[in-house]
Amino acid sequence: MRHNTTIHGAIRLVCSKKNKMKTAFWSVLFFLTFGLMYWQFGILYREYFSYPVNLNLNLNSDRLTFPAVTLCTLNPYRYSAIRKQLDKLDQITHQTLLDLYDYNMSLPQRDWSTSSTQKRSTRSLLHHVQRHPLRRQKRDNLVNLPENSPSVDKNDWKIGFVLCSENNDCFHQAYSSGVDAVREWYSFHYINILAQVPDAKALDESDFENFIYACRFNEATCDKANYTHFHHPLYGNCYTFNDNSSSVWTSSLPGINNGLSLVVRTEQNDFIPLLSTVTGARVMVHDQNEPAFMDDGGFNVRPGIETSISMRKEMTVRLGGSYSDCTEDGSDVPVQNLYSSRYTEQVCIRSCFQLNMVERCGCAYYFYPLPDGAEYCDYTKHTAWGYCYYKLLAEFKADVLGCFHKCRKPCKMTEYQLSAGYSRWPSAVSEDWVFYMLSQQNKYNITSKRNGVAKVNIFFEEWNYKTNGESPAFTVVTLLSQLGNQWSLWFGSSVLSVMELAELVLDFIAITFILAFRWFRTQQKQSPPGPPLNSQDNTAFQHEAPALSAPHRFTVEAVVTTLPSYNSLEPRGLSRDEVFIQAASQSHAPYERSHALSSLSQSCKITL
Repeated sequence: MRHNTTIHGAIRLVCSKKNKMKTAFWSVLFFLTFGLMYWQFGILYREYFSYPVNLNLNLNSDRLTFPAVTLCTLNPYRYSAIRKQLDKLDQITHQTLLDLYDYNMSLPQRDWSTSSTQKRSTRSLLHHVQRHPLRRQKRDNLVNLPENSPSVDKNDWKIGFVLCSENNDCFHQAYSSGVDAVREWYSFHYINILAQVPDAKALDESDFENFIYACRFNEATCDKANYTHFHHPLYGNCYTFNDNSSSVWTSSLPGINNGLSLVVRTEQNDFIPLLSTVTGARVMVHDQNEPAFMDDGGFNVRPGIETSISMRKEMTVRLGGSYSDCTEDGSDVPVQNLYSSRYTEQVCIRSCFQLNMVERCGCAYYFYPLPDGAEYCDYTKHTAWGYCYYKLLAEFKADVLGCFHKCRKPCKMTEYQLSAGYSRWPSAVSEDWVFYMLSQQNKYNITSKRNGVAKVNIFFEEWNYKTNGESPAFTVVTLLSQLGNQWSLWFGSSVLSVMELAELVLDFIAITFILAFRWFRTQQKQSPPGPPLNSQDNTAFQHEAPALSAPHRFTVEAVVTTLPSYNSLEPRGLSRDEVFIQAASQSHAPYERSHALSSLSQSCKITL
């Protein structure tokens, strides 16, 4: 090793060969160091194949694209297409609350005269409501006590409604709060009423001017080209500003005067109080080409308050492939995107639930988009869909369906960090002229002025936006550098020393191969030989040999080589007999050779 490599410590193995203790010491130290170095190599390789990343934070200054803003009335509306059925549901709810809580809910005066078709529809509604009644149930620790027991208080009851399958397998969907139970029970029947409307456009009753009193962006007035309208089952009429339907807004300067300013009406007029118990509006800020999930990222705007929302844009760019489990566009996610928007994690999760709903229950949930070939759940067609839905919802929340595992984060996403400030609007000294101007321009005739309007300002807090990026923390160059550091630390060698060691290893392998090959050839030569190649010719010779007489062979050997007269013939060349003997010795046929020897013997006898 000394003559083949310049690695530190190798020379000590040769120089100390006269001292066995030193040789043993340096041998143990050499191989121990060698093992520690490769242990460090293993740690480096494990870190490299774990694909760590570095987080890069960048601050960028540029013209900012203003996000999309969705504003909802926060209360579902009594649409004319389902008004009669909702009135009948209110009557049933009134009687239910009277029976359970002795509460006489006031109902608005309406025209209860209906046609024969509407009467059949209301009778069908009454039948299905009776199949899913709202009732009270004792708590688990009081099940064995009688109802009139003095130990049972009104607070010891749970309220909920009964859901049954097609096989009459029923369970009680209970809630600890009576308010939550009534709202959920009413919402369940309300969804069934909405699903019975054959054309969803019948619910498209936009009343923008009666909800948005003023709209302004960058000191310019908004128009109808700057918003789109959609209906939400629980939040009513919703309007999305700057959603790519027209030219996208850009904000060149931060501040409240360079953003979106809205004055909205918050009075509840002809709404459904059993579905929503709050007053105001709901606002959500989101990126373009992303749906507005109002129940996830939205927040409420209080009436009589000016809400100023400052935004800070933040972009996140993740490394895909081996570095993280993100997806570029969702094409590699095993879930069909049911939304007409780009991929997001929430889009995938809701699509996953809807697809499982169609597969398990045979119909689609009304809150989510409708898959191809499916129809929305309606207990006039799917009698047990409620039982199936709540069972499936429990599995979904427990991730039994695997939706949270299947749906991965996108590699690129944009978020907006929001902070809000509140102040009274209009102030006590200015409310008179503000409400007067609204009444002149927008036919404002609300009796409760303080709870009738609200103002919303949405703007960028600063011109900079933050970008969170990822870069590989351990590249091939870094790995080679770390390996070189470890090699230099333990052996004090360079790349050339590594090549010397590699050459030594290759030489050892080559020598081992050559020695093994030679040993194999030696073993083959020492094995017993096979039968002779000319076995047939030897057999013929053995059959012909007995025909020759013994004196013939004796005469050739004795007479030809020893006669003195033959020596006198050498200077002049070979005699005829010697030529004959040489020709006979070069003959390959045994019979011819024996015949020549026999003739020569007779000639020698005659001469003697």
